[in-house]
Amino acid sequence: MPTFAAVDIGSNSVRLKIARVSGRRLRPVHEDREVTRLGEQVFKSGFLSPEAMAETVKVLRRFHRAAQRFGADPVRVVATSALRDARNSRAFLEWVRSATGWKVEIISGLEEARLIHLGLVSSTRMNASPVLMIDLGGGSCELTISNKGHIQGTVSLPLGAVRLTDEFLHHDPPRKGELKRLRALVGREVTRIADRIIKARVKVVIATSGTAAALAAASHSAQGSGKEQTAVSRAAMKRIAKRICRLSIEERRKIEGIGPRRAEIIAAGALVYAELLERCQLRGFRYSPLGLRDGLLAQMAAEYDRSTRSGKQIESERWDSITNAVDHYRVEMHHALQVREAAMHLFATLKSVHRLPAEYREWLSAAAMLYEVGDYINRSGRHRHAYYIISNSEIMGYTPQQRRIIAAIARYLGKSRPTATDPAMKVLTPADQEHVRKASLLLRLARSLNLGRSAAVERAQVQVRNGSVQLKLVPRQKMGVDLELWAIEKDRSYFREIFSRELSVAAA
Repeated sequence: MPTFAAVDIGSNSVRLKIARVSGRRLRPVHEDREVTRLGEQVFKSGFLSPEAMAETVKVLRRFHRAAQRFGADPVRVVATSALRDARNSRAFLEWVRSATGWKVEIISGLEEARLIHLGLVSSTRMNASPVLMIDLGGGSCELTISNKGHIQGTVSLPLGAVRLTDEFLHHDPPRKGELKRLRALVGREVTRIADRIIKARVKVVIATSGTAAALAAASHSAQGSGKEQTAVSRAAMKRIAKRICRLSIEERRKIEGIGPRRAEIIAAGALVYAELLERCQLRGFRYSPLGLRDGLLAQMAAEYDRSTRSGKQIESERWDSITNAVDHYRVEMHHALQVREAAMHLFATLKSVHRLPAEYREWLSAAAMLYEVGDYINRSGRHRHAYYIISNSEIMGYTPQQRRIIAAIARYLGKSRPTATDPAMKVLTPADQEHVRKASLLLRLARSLNLGRSAAVERAQVQVRNGSVQLKLVPRQKMGVDLELWAIEKDRSYFREIFSRELSVAAA
C-alpha cells in the first residue's frame, strides 16, 4: 500500500500528515504539529528571522524522521504566506533541502485555497450548496465559494492572525485605538468580496485551521454544553470576539481550546471571523479539521490512481479552470474544442511514433485549448503572449512546472522552433525539452487540420509504417481541404527532423 506524507509550512505553525491508500481511500496513520511562528518577523521587516527558521527546520527534521519511519513516498512539502512574502525565502529553502533533502514548493494563495477545497470535497459529502470555505492562517485568509463540488470563486486576503497581530496589536490587552484600526483594515478587505458572497446565497460555511478550531472550542466552553460543538453562530462569534479582545493573553490562555501560543494571536483571528460573518451576512460557521494537508494527500492519491474520487475532482477542477480561461481571454470555444479533439486523435494514433509519457496527453489537451489566449493581448507576438499567460496565470490544478510545460507546447506554433537556449525551454529538464518538441509538433498538426475554421476535415486517417506516416484527410461533403493540406505539407521536413519519419499527406 502506498504511503504519502504532506507537510504544510505555515506562517504560524508547521503540520505533518501521513496517510496510506487502502482500497480507494486514504487512511491517516500519523499527524504532528508545532507552532514555530515562521512568519512573525516577515510581516514587520520582510525577512524570516534566523531563530524562527532554525526552530522550523528543527521541527522539519522531526517530520522527516517520521516520514522515514512510516515509509512515506512521496512527500510533498509546501509553504504559504510567510514564504511568499519573505525576501530571504531562498535561504530558508536551501536550509530545509540540506537538512532533510526536501524541496519546498511556495504555493500561491489561490492554489492554497484550491487544495483546501480539494481536501474537503474529497473527504466530506457536501449535501448543501453553495458552500463557503474559510481558511484563516497566520499570514492570509483564503475564501472559496463551492457549488456541487465545483469552485465558483476564490480569493486570498492578507488577513492572517499573525500578520494582523504584529501590525496592529502591540499592547496586552489590546487598546481601543488598536482594535479600531484593525477593524477598519479588516472591514476594508472584507468589503471587497462581501457582495460576491452575499449574491452567492451561501447555505453552509466551513472553516478550517487552528484559529477556527480554537474559536469553536471557545464557543463550546462559553455555552457550557456537555456535548462538543463545532458550529459557531454569528451572534456567538460576535460575543466571543468582544470577550477575547478585552482579555489579556494570560486570561485567554485559560479559555478551553485556545492554548498558550494561540492566545497570543487569537484576538486578531476572532475579529476577522466576526467581521466576515457580519459583513457577508452569514449565519455562522462549522469547523472542520480537514485542510491543506488533506488536499495535498488527495492530490498525491489522485496522481497514483486517477479513478479515485479526488482524481475525478482534480480533472473537474482543471477542466473548469481551462474553460474559464478560454472564456476570459475570448478564445473561440468551438474552434478550441476541435483542435483539442484533433490533438487527442493524433496523440493516440501516433503513440508508437512520439512515445510521449501518458501525462503529456493532458498537457497537450490543455495547450490545444489555450494556445490562442495570446491574441487577447496582441495578435502580433501572440505566441509569446500565450506562453506568458499560460505559465503565469492561476490555471488551477496544475503545478507551476506543469503550466510551464503546457505553455511551452503552445509557444512554438509560429515560425520559431524550440531550442535548448530559448527562455521557455531553459526552465525545463532535458527530458521535458524533448517531450515538448514532440507535443508541440502534434499541436501544430492538429491546428493545421482545423486551419480554415470551417470543419472541412471530417476525420483524419493515420497509418504508421516502418519508415513513414501517412495522413489522409477525409473532407466533409462538398468542402475542400486544400488549405489544410498546404499547412501540413509545410511541416513535413520538421516532422522528419523530430520523429525521424517521413510524413505524407493527401485527401482521401
